[in-house]
This record gives sequence, C-alpha cells and structure tokens, in this order.
Amino acid sequence: MSRYSAHPETRIGHVHLKVSNLERSIAFYRDVMGFALQQRYGDQAAFLSAGGYHHHIGLNTWDSLGGTPAPQGHTGLYHTAFLYPDRAALGAALAQVLAAGVDLDGAADHGVSEAIYFRDPDGNGIEIYRDRAPEDWPRDAAGTLSMVNRRLDLTALLAEAGTQDR
Repeated sequence: MSRYSAHPETRIGHVHLKVSNLERSIAFYRDVMGFALQQRYGDQAAFLSAGGYHHHIGLNTWDSLGGTPAPQGHTGLYHTAFLYPDRAALGAALAQVLAAGVDLDGAADHGVSEAIYFRDPDGNGIEIYRDRAPEDWPRDAAGTLSMVNRRLDLTALLAEAGTQDR
C-alpha cells in the first residue's frame, strides 16, 4: 500500500479552543491579539479572525465553562501558532502582547522562523512567528533541513515594529 501525502497547498485553517470564560477569552484574542469578532453563538461560542476571514479562532464553553487548565504532564494542545507576514508585523504583535502585560514563556530563532511563546488566559500555549524565505532556511551538507534554537533578539524585533505601515 502506498503512503498518502497531503496536498502541498494544505494549510491549517483554524483552531477551536475550549475556554472557561468566553468574555475573558474574546477580550484576550480581540484586544491583545488583535483579531476581530466575526460571530457569536449566544454566551457559549464566538469566532474571531484577521482580515475578514470567517474565523481563524473558535472559542467555546460547551464542555469547559468554569473549567481549569489541564495539569502539566498531560496530553493536549501544546500551542497554537499565528504566522505573521514579516518581521515588522511580528514586532508589532509582540509590542501589543507586552503592552497588555502578558508574560512571555520564551522566544527563539529557529533558523527557518523567529518565534515568541506565551499563554492565553486559560493557559493555552500561543506562538506568534514569522517564517524566513525557504531559500534562507539552514540546511546541512546533504541539503536536509537543519533547524536551530537560538536566542531571538527581542529588542531588535521591537525596533522593526515602528517601520510597519498600519
């Protein structure tokens, strides 16, 4: 039996998160992350997006109203990653996160991308990142992708945020 390969243009379209407090989560993803509220289903679910898309983020309390985050050491979503188009846009997003008083879990230059990590109010991991052009990705002598985990200069990244037209 031949192994199936996903079509190369396949993308992850959205994430749908169980949250404990819908209003708090809407406020975080709208006011901190900058996504626009597209639709609500009463007091149990909401859908937010960037650029007018129907939704990049679904939030619901159907099975989680008043719940607590999963404890360390348990399975579940590690993080949701939000891809920004360039370094200036990533720097602007980082500036907004810091201005909102969100604590960072870490930041890294992976060679293929630059990424910042933090958590939403329910403890769900979030990565905001930008990709480098594929021709700039680090590769070993055999041409195999060789990702790294280096310190990301957040000061330089924030300096680029001022160059972005909004």
